[in-house]
Amino acid sequence: MQQLSFFKKNILCILASLLLIPASFAKADEEVNVYSYRQAFLVEPLFAKFTEKTGVKVNIIFAKKGMAERLAREGKYSPADILLTTDISRLVELHDRNLLKPYKSDILLEAIPSQYRAKDNSWFALTTRVRNIYSAKRLGAVDINYEDLADSKYKGKICTRSGKHAYNVALVSSMIAEHGKAKTLVWLEKFKANLARKPQGNDRGQVQAIHQKLCDISLGNSYYFGKMLANKKQKIWADAVNINFPNQSNRGAHVNISGMAMAKYAPHEKNAKALMEFLVSTEAQKLYAETNMEYPVRAGVAPSKLVASWGEFEADDLPLETIAKYRKEALKLIDQAKFDL
Repeated sequence: MQQLSFFKKNILCILASLLLIPASFAKADEEVNVYSYRQAFLVEPLFAKFTEKTGVKVNIIFAKKGMAERLAREGKYSPADILLTTDISRLVELHDRNLLKPYKSDILLEAIPSQYRAKDNSWFALTTRVRNIYSAKRLGAVDINYEDLADSKYKGKICTRSGKHAYNVALVSSMIAEHGKAKTLVWLEKFKANLARKPQGNDRGQVQAIHQKLCDISLGNSYYFGKMLANKKQKIWADAVNINFPNQSNRGAHVNISGMAMAKYAPHEKNAKALMEFLVSTEAQKLYAETNMEYPVRAGVAPSKLVASWGEFEADDLPLETIAKYRKEALKLIDQAKFDL
């Protein structure tokens, strides 16, 4: 009996001591699950910092495609809390398939300009990137607009990836918003007539083609310029071009985003909210900008020194939701113009 009494006392002491464990230790067992289209080297430093500050473990599944299909298949049993994507079209696809949970947060609304977030607070930008026009240095200084890609003076001198790639579809969508469908179709047909070769490859491949003197002009996202400069093999390509910010005398350069959203059935909603708010903090935005060579979405956070060296620019203030609205029409016009053929 005395042994049993002693055992009970020990159990009570253990239970009492557990109640006194600091909250920071208790958080060590908490977690948040992320599905990401972004590469590991871009996001893992951010998540490590978040875990360091909160004790919340971040579990990540990386993918190149199929996020919407996976979430739809998993349904209410999905473990996903946060979704990280590239390009506005992928965020809108998740929204249109009813796979997101809106989160209205004063922190997010204050940090992110209205044009870079959903009106219903279902998705938010984390970084921005410009759809630049690259030009061969052998041309000298070039002042160019997207509309100029249809100018006959560039006949046989332009390279681009597929018109149906998400980055180009977004640009065509912005052209529809600015000029209407009829004028955009004419623009696409004349743009196609100026191509030096059939659309192919990726954005970096077009800069390589300029270096090889296969063309003089190409379209490419801004961060690829930084990636090429940092790559021993590809630096020679980047050194052959100037990076131009289009439409600086009128509406401004077309801007796209990388973004985030909360999954509809997020099982760790509290931790998901904390991670979303951390990702737009000054600390996280600065770290993200230094790593991915994109532009921070939060005002007042400077881009990396390399990105800043490309110069300041005026961005198109067209809301991304407006651009996304024309995505299906853009795809139809690209087909109608037989752009990729």
